[in-house]
Amino acid sequence: MFRRLLSVLAPLLLALPFSPTWANEYSDTIKIFKEAGESGNFFNTAYGYAVFPTIGKGGFVVGGAYGKGRVYEGGNAIGEASMVQLSVGFQLGGQAYSEMIFFEDQRALKEFTNGNLEFGADADVVAITAAANAQASTAGLSAGVSGGKKDATTVGKYNKGMATFTIAKGGLMYDASIAGQSFRYKAY
Repeated sequence: MFRRLLSVLAPLLLALPFSPTWANEYSDTIKIFKEAGESGNFFNTAYGYAVFPTIGKGGFVVGGAYGKGRVYEGGNAIGEASMVQLSVGFQLGGQAYSEMIFFEDQRALKEFTNGNLEFGADADVVAITAAANAQASTAGLSAGVSGGKKDATTVGKYNKGMATFTIAKGGLMYDASIAGQSFRYKAY
């Protein structure tokens, strides 16, 4: 089963656009979220945030997603993070997206940096850079549309001290699945 998943995901992840300089990729992604609708307001009040410039996601019945990011406290990078997601359900295709997670206070940042596994049920449709989604998880309910770099989807207000925004980068995927997402953190 793992080999089958790897054979589906490997070409999709290799096809994702990667920036030649990681520093610019992070600052460019932060700039996009600052200018993308509602997510820009969170930079003024958040205690910290995690930014994932590119998360690659793919699947055929069984799917997965992976991305690397940085964690910031008070605007300063304090460590690196990675996100791994496994999913099972009706899903087909691949997509790439950027993700921001805002932390309302020190407690929420600490909870994230200590590690967290969250299960949820997803229903997504992504075509090129337009996306529509609905989500129910232990973090709450959400729905949104991302038309590209100018619009970020969000789960709404802070829920358990965290607010998540995504911007579709591209791909073609239908996804109605149950997924578990795990974040790992490593301090500098």
